Amino acid sequence: MDLKTLLIVIPLLPLFGAIVAGLGRHIVGRAGAHWVTILAVAASCALSVSVLYQQMFEGLEALNFSVYTWMVVEGVTFEVGFLVDHLTSLMMCVVTFVSLMVHIYTIGYMQDDPGYQRFFAYINLFTFAMLMLVMANNFMQLCFGWEAVGLVSYLLIGFWFKKDTAIFANMKAFLVNRVGDFGFLLGIAAVLMTFNSLDYAEVFAAAPDAANDTIALIPGVEWNLMTVICICLFIGAMGKSAQAPLHVWLPDSMEGPTPISALIHAATMVTAGIFMVARMSPLFEMSEAALSFVMLIGAFTALAMGAIGIVQNDIKRVVAYSTLSQLGYMTVALGVSAYSAAIFHLMTHAFFKALLFLGAGSVIIAMHHQQDMRYMGGLRKYMPVTWLTGWLGTLALVGFPFFSGYYSKDAIILSVGASERFGSDIAYWAVELGVFITALYSFRLLYLTFHGPEKFEVLPGADPHAHLPDGQLAHKPHEPPLVVTVPLVLLAIPSVLLGFFTMQPILFGGWLSDAITVNPANDVVAKIGAEIDGPVGMALHGFVTLPFWLMMGGLALATVIYLFRPSIADAVRARAGFLYRLLDNKYYFDQFNQKVFADGTVKLGRGLWSKADAGFIDGLLVNGSAKLVALMAGFVRRWQTGFLYDYAFSMIIGLIAILGVWVVL
Repeated sequence: MDLKTLLIVIPLLPLFGAIVAGLGRHIVGRAGAHWVTILAVAASCALSVSVLYQQMFEGLEALNFSVYTWMVVEGVTFEVGFLVDHLTSLMMCVVTFVSLMVHIYTIGYMQDDPGYQRFFAYINLFTFAMLMLVMANNFMQLCFGWEAVGLVSYLLIGFWFKKDTAIFANMKAFLVNRVGDFGFLLGIAAVLMTFNSLDYAEVFAAAPDAANDTIALIPGVEWNLMTVICICLFIGAMGKSAQAPLHVWLPDSMEGPTPISALIHAATMVTAGIFMVARMSPLFEMSEAALSFVMLIGAFTALAMGAIGIVQNDIKRVVAYSTLSQLGYMTVALGVSAYSAAIFHLMTHAFFKALLFLGAGSVIIAMHHQQDMRYMGGLRKYMPVTWLTGWLGTLALVGFPFFSGYYSKDAIILSVGASERFGSDIAYWAVELGVFITALYSFRLLYLTFHGPEKFEVLPGADPHAHLPDGQLAHKPHEPPLVVTVPLVLLAIPSVLLGFFTMQPILFGGWLSDAITVNPANDVVAKIGAEIDGPVGMALHGFVTLPFWLMMGGLALATVIYLFRPSIADAVRARAGFLYRLLDNKYYFDQFNQKVFADGTVKLGRGLWSKADAGFIDGLLVNGSAKLVALMAGFVRRWQTGFLYDYAFSMIIGLIAILGVWVVL
């Protein structure tokens, strides 16, 4: 098999698995559905690793080729094509490996679900869509993958379609992403208008010639064209990667099964926006205004969304708000031109965040689908594997030195500190304070879930399938089967080690330079790289930096409050007043959207119906026209007597009228 054929097979394997498990579910059965989909993703993962290996150790050059030409319109080619450089191969491995772990985990988590085969078909289809997105060499295929992951996420978030909350959540995700995608499509349209091409290579090569072009969005007001293109593209990223104010869909996506929460939030949909901006770095580097906009949006999301995680009690929602915050960190890195740091954090985050989500799912299984941490506690002795991997994932998330998350998160913080871009001071303190907040909500989750007194009651003899009140279980919690715990262990390994071994080539070795363009004046990663003495030196230095002590402060505060003096939390909640309500209501984004956009749209529609449709269109145009015709017909009918002298008289009167007009004129 030649290399191009192999690259085509990588995304087609999950598509094949989805078709077999979905359309052929009655033929292959439940076991056949998970075997065919797991083997398809495993083969795709193995081939992706093979490509990465060849690029790392055998000098394989980037490949850019067309597979199929769909149509050619006035010189513009619409085609399916692949660009496989170092950035692509890295994303392919992350997507397929995390997806493989989720597939294996799903066997245990969804074993009793009637939609078992449908779920495997969906997650295989999700993997195919994300691979098509990251492997694209043109904007049309990028848009295909972009919308495909949105569609499948809609199906997965609303997988339990008999739950009203799930249907509300998937519709919310769909509509919010349509807002972002409107900007994304405008950006692609602007690219096509400017460069008359959708091919990455052609657009990037021609971009310097358009650096100073302007466009009048408002008559008389000229805007830099590259700024407009980049901001429109980034609005699409704000939807997919859940940046404020288009973040509101992501916490509600927890209504879907836990495996898909891990897949959406770790390696696929939410990383699409980060990947896209990094891929478009040749365009973004031409607009300081667009980069500042990206950076400030990311800074607000990193700090504000993390703070909401402190007051959440649903174990999955805490991890979801953590995802929002970490995506904010990646976005800040993009905004200061530290694209390699953003991709590095995307990679490490994919593993430890998938670990935390799947660990939360393991707890939910043990607690008979109880998700409220206020009814947990003391699970350490019942679930040692989940507890240990949960601690490892948390230490990676908070950025403890030598863990993967430390290298990627601190690289972002250092890059922001080295940047001189407008707004970088604000972004720097946002990501610094975010370290304290991340540690506080992360260790709060661990303590409330695994430590302290047991807050549940076991009722021997109770029906294990009955819906028991909160805090009551039919049996003692226990570790789930191996298909659940093995993926946790396999994800814990890169969560601990991956950053140490990949920091030098990805961050400071220029390994992504074949895909990412950075102006020398903006290269903050090179600036900090000159001061870092390898992974060991960076980690040892981390023990004396401000982020480390902020992290330790969050750990200490969480330990005192949630392990030794839980009454403090109640006292703070009572005294916090407005601040607690502000966080608990998520800054009232949902209420604002409901009142202004949802209710406002309904009221506008009803008003247009009653006034414009029923009043003007039906009342005046349709019914009014009919009444006018009837009135005129009734008047004319009086002249239709059937007598010849009446018609002759009318003709004479008409002739006199015509002659009179002719004489006057």
